Amino acid sequence: MFAVLFPGQGSQKVSMGRALAQSSAAARTVFERAEASLPGLLETMWQGPEEALRLTENQQPALLTVSIATWEAWREAGGPEPACAAGHSLGEWSAHVAADTLDFEDALHLVRLRGRYMQEAVPEGKGAMAAILKLDDDAVRDVVEGIKGVWIANLNSPGQVVISGRKEAVDAAVALLKEKRGRVVPLKVSAPFHSQLMNPARESLARDLKQVELRTPHFPVFSNVTAQPEQDPARIRALLLEQITSPVRWVEIIQNMHSRGVNYFVELGSGSVLTGLVRRILPAARASNVEDPDGLALALKEVIM
Repeated sequence: MFAVLFPGQGSQKVSMGRALAQSSAAARTVFERAEASLPGLLETMWQGPEEALRLTENQQPALLTVSIATWEAWREAGGPEPACAAGHSLGEWSAHVAADTLDFEDALHLVRLRGRYMQEAVPEGKGAMAAILKLDDDAVRDVVEGIKGVWIANLNSPGQVVISGRKEAVDAAVALLKEKRGRVVPLKVSAPFHSQLMNPARESLARDLKQVELRTPHFPVFSNVTAQPEQDPARIRALLLEQITSPVRWVEIIQNMHSRGVNYFVELGSGSVLTGLVRRILPAARASNVEDPDGLALALKEVIM
């Protein structure tokens, strides 16, 4: 059995998806649909500047577009339907588009608004995020629970936890975590994602998401919030909102997929961050990323062989 994974913010790069657009008619159609819905998006994706692509409200629809273009190239090339899917944060939206839970154009507009609302929720410079390495989850949780205004944002892999919150609270947590011999990597982000400070973004997006039809997905999509496969449209709607303020439980998602028989993971979209995380969570698992025609050919060979 195999699962498909979709990346989130931080995986972007100028020119992403261009090689697939040149080699796959199905991928090219996705890029054309994205440009028709959000004029100027392709220029930002393929020409930059990088600073414009890094803006959350551009980055989110751009990454969604590349992920779905890669998915359609996969299908066009004869790639079979996966047993299940998941996406890291923003990537969960890509997973639901692939599973036909919601339409691509609806998702494009919603994730642009999601990015805008998340950016507006906290003034730039007032929030911060940091990756904590070489400490277990409990050690990080003990520190975070003792400081008001900081939360665990991502549980990415064993020994890699991301914290998020008010800048002064994150700084205080970082100082204590360094005393515990944790390695700290400050993240270059524009807002403290997956923290309670994102509540205004969650409330704003709820009004927009209410207007969009959600369907039962064609295959199970694991929720970042529950780390379980979800198929009820009403529950999916609630969880996509809750995800904005909740931690990404990526370790549990990958472990739960594996316990259900998944032994191969295919990352579809820009970069290979999730492929690397899978290998750290399940060292014996097979995983590969697809972001260009060569990667597509290799992954198809692995799945079909």
